[in-house]
Amino acid sequence: MHARSVAAAAIDGVTGELVQSRLTPSHEHILSWLQDLPGPVAVAYEAGPTGFGLCRTLREAGIRCEVVAPSKLQRPAGDRVKTDAKDAVHLARLLRLDEITPVAVPSVDQEAARDLVRAREDCRGDLMRARHRLSKLLLRQGLVYSGGQAWTGAHHTWLVHQAQPQLLQRATRLAFDADYETVMVTLIRRNRLDKDIAAMAAESEFTPVVRRLGCLRGVSTLTGFALAVEIGDWHRFTGNSIGSFVGLVPSEHSSGQTRSQGPITKAGNTHVRRLLVEAAWHHRARYTIGKTMRDRWDLAPGPARARGDAGNRRLHERWVRFLARDKRGTVANVAVARELAGWCWSLAVMGD
Repeated sequence: MHARSVAAAAIDGVTGELVQSRLTPSHEHILSWLQDLPGPVAVAYEAGPTGFGLCRTLREAGIRCEVVAPSKLQRPAGDRVKTDAKDAVHLARLLRLDEITPVAVPSVDQEAARDLVRAREDCRGDLMRARHRLSKLLLRQGLVYSGGQAWTGAHHTWLVHQAQPQLLQRATRLAFDADYETVMVTLIRRNRLDKDIAAMAAESEFTPVVRRLGCLRGVSTLTGFALAVEIGDWHRFTGNSIGSFVGLVPSEHSSGQTRSQGPITKAGNTHVRRLLVEAAWHHRARYTIGKTMRDRWDLAPGPARARGDAGNRRLHERWVRFLARDKRGTVANVAVARELAGWCWSLAVMGD
């Protein structure tokens, strides 16, 4: 599947006859070609930037369609020639043998909410880079803020009234103005997206899951909504398997009696993994039930509050044990994040 062309291959399940064609990306053209084949027909294509529109179109027409995870495709080790036509034939053969790993196809509403969450994630990255550019510009001029935490109201006052007037070169002041404007515009855009996400999280199909996930420390409305829309159907996993889905389990290369484990796999959804790792840091501090937590608990059902409280205590105890063993903080945090993923799963699949 490409933006301007589609390489298609079909294998007759009885005779083994191979049919190949070059199609346009038009869903109507692809559907017409499939309907001309002797049925029943099953289709598979790799997940990619073309999205899930074709899959939905084919399923509405009564055709079985699977979107395949590219990283899970079995390929011959000695195959050094890769073309679209060969890939299409390879997909057809794997589908015929039922040796494919399909990805979950989100609903239209879920995909739209996911786009909103990822727009906010992109905005967060843009803001971080814009702030770095501005701070490094000042650092090259020997200007470093030492009045407390950066990017607060006091810091912005220092930037405008103290740092900018000390820039002697006109070109440097113009660069500062451009970078500072970028920071402020991106900050406004991020805050607007935060409000949009909060409004959707309060009244959508994801609201019950978001409120249950909010019973855990470190899982705010934004984090809970992002986890809900990125994972979608939580029933695909178990408390043990969801950690591997987000790449928080150790890599392994074992043979015979030798077992060798390495860093985490970092497979799966990068956004979800980052959110879980950030949320896990909140469980390091002593566990107290403050106003913010109680406000989130008031929106959740009783069983979810009890489950969340148990999870918070358990995850903090895990941190205490790791620190007592002088475990490195980053290593301990990843282990807590892996267990946090299981607690999120238990709350997400819990009924209201």
